[in-house]
Amino acid sequence: MRSHYCGQLNETHVGEAVSLCGWVHRRRDHGGVIFLDLRDRDGITQVVYDPDTQDSFAIAEGVRSEFVVQVKGLVRARPEGTVNPDMPTGRIEVLGKELKVLNAAQTPPIQLDEHVDVHEDIRLRYRYIDLRRPEMVEKLRFRSKVTNTIRNFLDENGFLDIETPILTRATPEGARDYLVPSRTHQGRFFALPQSPQLFKQILMAAGMDRYYQIAKCFRDEDLRADRQPEFTQVDIETSFMDEEQIMTVTEAMIRQVFKKHLDVELGDFPRMTYAEAMRRYGSDKPDLRIDLELVDVADLMQDVDFKVFSGPARDPESRVVALKVTGGASISRKEIDDYTRFVGIYGARGLAWIKVNELAAGLEGLQSPIIKFMPEATVNELMKRLAVADGDIVFFGADKAGVVNEAIGALRVRVGHDLGLVRGNWAPLWVIDFPMFEEDSDGDLTPLHHPFTSPSCGIEELAANPGAALSRAYDMVLNGTELGGGSIRINVPETQQLVFKVLGIGDEEAREKFGFLLDALKFGCPPHGGIAFGLDRLIMLMTGANSIREVIAFPKTQSAACLLTDAPGQVSAEQLNELSIRVRERVKEQP
Repeated sequence: MRSHYCGQLNETHVGEAVSLCGWVHRRRDHGGVIFLDLRDRDGITQVVYDPDTQDSFAIAEGVRSEFVVQVKGLVRARPEGTVNPDMPTGRIEVLGKELKVLNAAQTPPIQLDEHVDVHEDIRLRYRYIDLRRPEMVEKLRFRSKVTNTIRNFLDENGFLDIETPILTRATPEGARDYLVPSRTHQGRFFALPQSPQLFKQILMAAGMDRYYQIAKCFRDEDLRADRQPEFTQVDIETSFMDEEQIMTVTEAMIRQVFKKHLDVELGDFPRMTYAEAMRRYGSDKPDLRIDLELVDVADLMQDVDFKVFSGPARDPESRVVALKVTGGASISRKEIDDYTRFVGIYGARGLAWIKVNELAAGLEGLQSPIIKFMPEATVNELMKRLAVADGDIVFFGADKAGVVNEAIGALRVRVGHDLGLVRGNWAPLWVIDFPMFEEDSDGDLTPLHHPFTSPSCGIEELAANPGAALSRAYDMVLNGTELGGGSIRINVPETQQLVFKVLGIGDEEAREKFGFLLDALKFGCPPHGGIAFGLDRLIMLMTGANSIREVIAFPKTQSAACLLTDAPGQVSAEQLNELSIRVRERVKEQP
């Protein structure tokens, strides 16, 4: 039906007869001449109809925005004075000879002919209209090109694209599984994979050596701007490579993606240990574009009268830190109150601060509600350690280490953006040497990544002191976002069984849940490791989108619902009966 896409036409096509198909983006009637801006996924072309073509002109009078039409006509240069340099097709137009309406359209609930602020719920409910917007088309086109580059890179480096099952069994990977009841195995359930982790390890045991997959994964967890219940990851696994080799090859892949699609040289990828990242930035995914750092000051606060500081300073599980913000004394009291509420989101019970108005004036030159609780010598030593200057402000965090890291780490990023302290466009790094385990609220050890990550130490040391063990894990971080995470895996059954034991998984449970993996490790499984990159996050960062919902064709809402299809939905009693499932209403708790 078409000879060209709208966005393909230019001055080299002048004089050619063309056939175009698309949507009427805008219709304008200029004194007997009708202009139709015709849009398809490649762009917009202006089509002109005059009364000489009576039948087509009459049809053009009746079309409206979002009508689907076929246009036949002759490409010509735009008359002098009507060239639009802001449009790729702005130097030509099509003199319409024929016009056929392929489908009429009602007035759309979303305006597409100009930038308007439409509520996201409307956009998701009418996603097929929202996706017609040029900016959405461009994001999905960009995603397609990046995915193709990734595939080509991995193909060229000897990786095999291998699909793994979607219907599998539930495994502990840190989030709730989506469960699928089985009709043929009454009372039993499949689970949708949180990742292809175990299958890709089995592929290494099978000798596939280098595997990749653009994989759909599913996690039933609370959502944020960079989370979805179903998401896409670039899943990679390889044998006979250590962590440095895996980081080198995948770093080269990301470099190539940025160079080819953004013409960006990412520069160095520094290595930083998990311990250093937490100490300096309060985060295992620090944004290195912001120079602000957390400084430990617990040793200065142990004997002050201010119990908010002295209590945590004496507690080995707590932390007292200072965050110096250069030039931050200009922050108003209202803004400080806003920051206080902000850190409260992360569990902080308040936000202490000191403004440095005139350092040479001693205590008189400092402004703060907490100065009166601190000896002058302590304040002087504090100012010296932080190397403050006139016009600075110092924020403090004092609480359990986890609360301080989250709250002041987030404040560091918030203040950095608010005060324009973000330097450069891209700041990648690798975070390495993660702990093997972390304590949960009950004091039990849980895997920081997953239970198949190899420890850095030997099996005897792991058994003697598992809480102190480090792992052979690594995360790629970009601008404060984790792009990908991976590790060297356990390939020896004795080590895997010990890790299960540390996690409280007994032999019987381990055999029931992971017997197939343990068996695979017994029959000559090679040393192997891998990494998984969040494709949605990568595209979000590269396009400057505010949410991964902007780069996914059909995303879910914050409540994990699809407004387009009204999923999840109810099913018939017959379907439930086939699955031996009975739906019970949840009993409301009495106040």
